[in-house]
Amino acid sequence: MALLNVLCYPDPRLHKVAKPVAQVDARIKKIVADMADTMYEAPGVGLAATQVDIHERIVVIDISEEQNELRVFINPEIIWVSSEKKSWREGCLSVPEFYDEVERPAQVRVKALDLDGKEFEIETDGLLAVCLQHELDHLQGKVFVEYLSILKRTRISHKLKKRTKELLDER
Repeated sequence: MALLNVLCYPDPRLHKVAKPVAQVDARIKKIVADMADTMYEAPGVGLAATQVDIHERIVVIDISEEQNELRVFINPEIIWVSSEKKSWREGCLSVPEFYDEVERPAQVRVKALDLDGKEFEIETDGLLAVCLQHELDHLQGKVFVEYLSILKRTRISHKLKKRTKELLDER
């Protein structure tokens, strides 16, 4: 397996809308495996293909403490959200070291394909619901900081651009 390069906000590629996966084949399974390795190494609890510059509708999530319960969502779509909202402190591998409160529906139902190409549905709440919404936003070209005020977003963008420049200058 290979570790993939995670795009860092405000990289414009993070705003590309992902295309549906036509067929779950060996290529998609390799992408999923590489995404899982990348997510675990980071470490993170979720990763969308958009974040690694693959613009197909693929998400991997593992919210378990032991990081041994990988969930794969291919062509995921939210088919229902609760009217109840809940705020969670979110972070993102594409926005390293920045966390903030984001309000989202408390429960969701998602339809997707698994790694065998079989369709399934899951209705969930809590951290898994937040992760699903966060990662599906990525597939639509949206990063969690876009839920924040323009001032906060601008500040984060400037700090990450400065950090990137400093890293490049060191090389």
